[in-house]
Amino acid sequence: MTSAQAPLERFGDIVKAQRKSYGWSQHQLAVAAQVSRPTVARVEAGTAVSTATLSNVAVALGIEVHLEVAS
Repeated sequence: MTSAQAPLERFGDIVKAQRKSYGWSQHQLAVAAQVSRPTVARVEAGTAVSTATLSNVAVALGIEVHLEVAS
């Protein structure tokens, strides 16, 4: 695992937990986030996806995301 993957995997775990707390299936989250169900699965698995996708999923679940730029 690279350092770039660790935050994505953590985000995926948070997304999955929040989705389950809502009682939503991956399909229901996909509809709310305007992405495909396989995309939700990729997010939950910690796979790299676009920042737009991360944002859509976060907004759908009420998750606040902060980005930091390493110098």
